[in-house]
Amino acid sequence: MRALLQRVSRAEVRVAGEPVGAIGRGLLVLLGVAPGDDEAAADALARRVVELRIHEDRNRCTNLALGDVGGAVLVVSQFTLYADTRRGRRPGFTGAAAPDHAEAIYQRFCLALEGTGTQVEGVGSGRRWKWSSSTTVPSRSGWTARIAEHGARHATTRHGPGRQVEGRA
Repeated sequence: MRALLQRVSRAEVRVAGEPVGAIGRGLLVLLGVAPGDDEAAADALARRVVELRIHEDRNRCTNLALGDVGGAVLVVSQFTLYADTRRGRRPGFTGAAAPDHAEAIYQRFCLALEGTGTQVEGVGSGRRWKWSSSTTVPSRSGWTARIAEHGARHATTRHGPGRQVEGRA
């Protein structure tokens, strides 16, 4: 299971131009599921997402977890996190789970997040979001997520604190 976490001031997902999910402050989670992923992995990753201290405190240090800031989570199914680009010019996606298995684990992940008292918006693919910082943390089951010091410095100098950056997938 792989997740790409993006700290957001607000996030909205649109499909065919229509909003299908939106949150205020919190995390946008792009979630990829592998064939061997199970409910236990979904539960563990949900706990990690909720407990990760990625939000800034008054001193602008990343010391606060999602619950500390009253944040919500917008979860987007993203099989492309399993893209294999090691060979050729066309990525392969054989590392991603079949759609029915991926949907079941995705739903379990959302339920596990809700079980922590976190507000959750779950949506499918087709995305447009807006983020407030360059703090993006890759995380997957069996791997400890860390923010690379170099990446954090680069993000601060490139975008500046509090600057709004818009992205489209």
